[in-house]
Amino acid sequence: MKVLIIDEMHESIIPLLNEIKLEVDYMPKIERHDIISIIGNYDGLIVRSKTPIDEALLGNAQKLKFVGRAGAGVDNVEVEALKKRKIQLINAPEGNRDALAEHAIGMILTLFNKINIADQEVRNGIWDREGNRGVELMGKTIGLIGYGNMGEAFAKRLSSFGCKILAYDSEKTGFSNEYVKEVNLEEIFKEAQILSLHIPMNLQNKGLINYEFLNKFSNLDYLINTSRGEVLVLKDLLKLLKDGEIKGAALDVLENEKIRSLASEELSVFQEITQLKQVLFTPHVAGWSFESYEKINKILYHKIKKLIRNIDNL
Repeated sequence: MKVLIIDEMHESIIPLLNEIKLEVDYMPKIERHDIISIIGNYDGLIVRSKTPIDEALLGNAQKLKFVGRAGAGVDNVEVEALKKRKIQLINAPEGNRDALAEHAIGMILTLFNKINIADQEVRNGIWDREGNRGVELMGKTIGLIGYGNMGEAFAKRLSSFGCKILAYDSEKTGFSNEYVKEVNLEEIFKEAQILSLHIPMNLQNKGLINYEFLNKFSNLDYLINTSRGEVLVLKDLLKLLKDGEIKGAALDVLENEKIRSLASEELSVFQEITQLKQVLFTPHVAGWSFESYEKINKILYHKIKKLIRNIDNL
């Protein structure tokens, strides 16, 4: 079987796939039109986010048996197009859940303790203890929207801080345990002081977290988004921050992450929100550690190995 890799991957991927007798063509610089022209030669395709895996790209993929997404999100993949062709979709959320959970903890502790602000002030000769007084995470009630691999990993870390952790997931039930309580959205709205988003980007979730949604909370002070930027309407968050309805936010993702080519309204919102000291940003790196880069390969390897075994047994 032949596999085409069209994005940059950790160097371990080729020997891992060779181990299960796969012939690998590693082409991280390949352009979309070239992918379309040669995809008919391959049984497997491994991607990150270079190009949409859609009807146009799959038109010549007569042999394709699987698409491996090197990461958690599959919003760049037309899932129905794969199902129609009986092509298996494999992703690797287990590979970067630990990195994301640790990053989210780091962001919330930085935000609560004004570590980024205090660091810059001290570097500029300002020694302001009172102005940088922190907020304790211990005892806070945290609401998670989405409880997949990422939400669960984050909840496990939060449990050591003595937090009350509530979680709602529209696609799963029965996951309450010693550190998280499964609840409905109404309970999240009523109790959560901190909201953390762990939902995928799809048609149902696009723009879900908007002004109307956030106004339903009774006690919300902080928001964290390490999922996908498009699920949160940035201009609505900005208004709530400016009005003092929300005290702060930690954002690893944005609605439009191509910040050098924002439209005028997007640019205005971006410029205004980045001036707020109570908002912390990172550039979509929550799940992007040195360790997760390699872990993702190992997860894909094991899932592809299992898939091939099942194909051979047919």
